[in-house]
Amino acid sequence: MNTPEVIYGLQPVLEALRADNVALVRVCLGRGDAEATTISALARARNVPVVRLSPQALTRMTGTSKHQGVAAMQSARTPYDLETLLAQYPSRNGGSQADSEHASAPFLFVLDGVEDPRNLGAIIRTADAAGADGVVIPNRRAAGMTGVVAKTSAGALAHLPVVRVTNISSALDRLKQENIWVVGLSASATTSYWNFDFTLPVALALGGEGEGLHQKVQKRCDALVSIPMRGHVASLNVSVAAALVAYEVVRQRTTKRPACPSSN
Repeated sequence: MNTPEVIYGLQPVLEALRADNVALVRVCLGRGDAEATTISALARARNVPVVRLSPQALTRMTGTSKHQGVAAMQSARTPYDLETLLAQYPSRNGGSQADSEHASAPFLFVLDGVEDPRNLGAIIRTADAAGADGVVIPNRRAAGMTGVVAKTSAGALAHLPVVRVTNISSALDRLKQENIWVVGLSASATTSYWNFDFTLPVALALGGEGEGLHQKVQKRCDALVSIPMRGHVASLNVSVAAALVAYEVVRQRTTKRPACPSSN
């Protein structure tokens, strides 16, 4: 029997109530303001029971004092499947570069072992904000879909498909079969991320904290790009790096012009 998951925080619970694909067992409130009234109304509209709990009880329930006076029990998610995700855009997989198709070209994140739940939540939040189609993560050696992830994603987890796969390398091969370019972010790459044409159907591959992309994953990438570093540190936090590249994708697809030619 699947155990319900606990999500907490004002925005994650609000977004879960607004999302059609999220099933909630109950909502628990420890606040009595306007936001609580909104949450109660949304819960009643979806026939989700609302119970009152003390802040101390919410802390015990969520395992943190940062619950903002609201939590919810969510039915265990049905895992997204990579094939189901790919089926969302069969007509877009031809790799057309016509200006009219730039904005709708597939855009995915593939995370190679991001283990910090706050980083994962932040990347999911960025991916949703940038209009990505989904995030692919491995079953092992990666953060799970916890309440911390949901809280850090500010509710984006309720809307964005997150696909768990057994093998990242095999998943990349499958994406390439669908004419999706796999672009890896690597500090050693000689091409800057702003010199790649992200109007193409693309899956952005990012490595975990510390190690970066594994070599076997890098070998499956169609291209490797880097973020120019001008200071004394050698790299950025993975969630910050994800945001920079995500909004280069948005910039290129919004302005409908190719990336700047390389000066190398």
